[in-house]
Amino acid sequence: MLFKFLKASDVKSSEITPERLYHGRRDFMADAARIGAGVAATAAVGIAVPKAAAQSAALQGVRKISAYDTDERPTPFKAVTTYNNFYEFGTGKDDPAKNAHTLITDPWSVKVDGHVDKPGTYSLDDLISPHTMEERLYRMRCVEAWSMVIPWVGVPLKDIITRLGPTSKAKYIRFETLEDHKQMPGQRRRVINWPYVEGLRLDEAMHPLTLMAVGLYGQSLPNQNGAPLRLVVPWKYGFKGIKSIVRISFTDRMPRNSWNELAPNEYGFYANVNPEVDHPRWSQANERRIGEFRRRKTLMFNGYSEEVAHLYADMNLKKFY
Repeated sequence: MLFKFLKASDVKSSEITPERLYHGRRDFMADAARIGAGVAATAAVGIAVPKAAAQSAALQGVRKISAYDTDERPTPFKAVTTYNNFYEFGTGKDDPAKNAHTLITDPWSVKVDGHVDKPGTYSLDDLISPHTMEERLYRMRCVEAWSMVIPWVGVPLKDIITRLGPTSKAKYIRFETLEDHKQMPGQRRRVINWPYVEGLRLDEAMHPLTLMAVGLYGQSLPNQNGAPLRLVVPWKYGFKGIKSIVRISFTDRMPRNSWNELAPNEYGFYANVNPEVDHPRWSQANERRIGEFRRRKTLMFNGYSEEVAHLYADMNLKKFY
């Protein structure tokens, strides 16, 4: 199955995603009215709203999957696509939306190597199209104590892994982001050691919740959100969701992920959402949902305890944060 894209004018929004997942301009303005004095919800929490970096195309052949959906209201599309951490395009929250137009996502290839039966360099289509794309409505919790609810479109990572065939030596998976200082101007500053690297234990990667995302809100991923391929692990802090992936390596050793390498006392390898383990500089007991005034309590494993707690049954979650 090849990726199929339609022009926005060819597809009704209700055909892209259910109405409960899509809140247009009227809903956004209604939110603003409830906040008061005509102030938009995003402005009320200090979010700059620049013009999106690029128009995304509608995705076809997406299956609606509700088994793991949260029943919470999705964060408005405009906030999801204009309030981002993607240091490859700058450290400001609005920098990715302003600067990511320089990223070229077609063609795109991903190198697969390490302890795997089918290593090689795969085009994005070769990697994704053998599988059915699914839509999942997930919470997303940033280590900075803000959160969103996002309708992702992607493929369960376990399906890709099974097809690639990891060997018995594979215990972890290492992911790597594109490094190209022309396309990614933020990389001209040594904010972290480029390229950006993340990793998962193999059983975490094989969990049904773990998604390789190619879209959100029924559209292909905007550049600022990690186009054309990013990782989504909803029970972990958002920095685990590595963007613009160009390499997937199966390894027998725990990879040193970028933030853990930079500040190991602040950012652990596991990065599971845990309200009982504070960041050294702030509490993780509550969070600021984008578009809301009041803070809310942070849920253990970001609300996915029932699904994932067994993965860490014998671990000290304060030591292995």
